[in-house]
Amino acid sequence: MKEVVEYLQKKNIVFKSLKPVTPKELGSRKKVQIYLGIDLKGYYADVMVLEKKSRVLRKEATELMQLHEKLEKYIDAAIKKRYIIIRAPLCSKAKALLEEHGWKVLDVGQS
Repeated sequence: MKEVVEYLQKKNIVFKSLKPVTPKELGSRKKVQIYLGIDLKGYYADVMVLEKKSRVLRKEATELMQLHEKLEKYIDAAIKKRYIIIRAPLCSKAKALLEEHGWKVLDVGQS
């Protein structure tokens, strides 16, 4: 979690609080790290970290967006800001789909 916070600070994204939420709590078996943050203005933010060797395709981007919807139901509040840190090759259509739905895609590529 420390490296996620440091990376977000480099991008000038700061949160009052940032707590991890396991995908299991949302009824998912995906290998993704999910953090629920509250920014300085008091809005909720969803930060997802996805690390893998294979390419992130459009289907997986759709699954991540569904996971976001489950998170909103889980906390029973609207989440204004959405960030996804992807350390994997990313399909251009998947990136376009995420950005079209209000996601800010960070750190695309292999680490």
